[in-house]
Amino acid sequence: MHPMINVAVRAARSAGNIIVRHIDRLDRIEIRDKGRNDFVSDVDRMAEDEIRASLSQAYPDHGILGEEGGGDDSADHVWVVDPLDGTLNYLRGFPHFAVSIALRHRGALEVGVIYDPIQQELWTARRGGGCTFEGRRVRVAQRPGIDNALIGTGFPTRFEALHTPYLGMFGDIFRRAGDLRRTGSAALDLAYVACGRLDGFYEPGLAPWDMAAGALMVREAGGIVGDFAGGDRYLETGNIVAGSPKVFADLVRTIAPHRVEGIRA
Repeated sequence: MHPMINVAVRAARSAGNIIVRHIDRLDRIEIRDKGRNDFVSDVDRMAEDEIRASLSQAYPDHGILGEEGGGDDSADHVWVVDPLDGTLNYLRGFPHFAVSIALRHRGALEVGVIYDPIQQELWTARRGGGCTFEGRRVRVAQRPGIDNALIGTGFPTRFEALHTPYLGMFGDIFRRAGDLRRTGSAALDLAYVACGRLDGFYEPGLAPWDMAAGALMVREAGGIVGDFAGGDRYLETGNIVAGSPKVFADLVRTIAPHRVEGIRA
């Protein structure tokens, strides 16, 4: 693997070990509310500290932007880190969460790693180098649209202004899709799109660390990633659509009537 992927994989596995080691001690973990339906635990912080230490040792001149510790994103190289995507799942003992690490170089996504420490499944991607799942190259599932497709999504529970437009788009997609899944981890959902477990994914109100690594994986697996307007500002707007070219286009068309103020792109 590329040296930067190797470093990120080691960091993700180390963080995953911390996460799994504490899963039987959930009643003793300190939990703090960050906002409406948004939580952080000691485990999130410990996992991010481990990732930061690994990345800083290997690349001391790189910036690091983490969900829990913030950081400086002005460097040419910036690591975008979510140490535990799916914290609420983790805190409830629901075994679906992941470590997500991405590298941006002058704004362009270069490297992505997503690690599921429960299933011990690993996805990696490098710009121009494809996407792998457990060491095998993968491609997005090819479907003619969202009809009968399996679509992943996330509920914008933290943003009350998005509830009504989200329910509108959900209803229109629900009436056509084969089924929908809401797993509680956008990073894993995007990784699932990359390897064909899901045909597409959409969600409003995300942060860059929720989707950076997974977005690169979908693109490197032959899919398209964009915002709700079909453009490329998803890391800025927090609204993401992903899937094979035809599924992506169909999702954007179906979402379009529900793009209101605050959810336009």
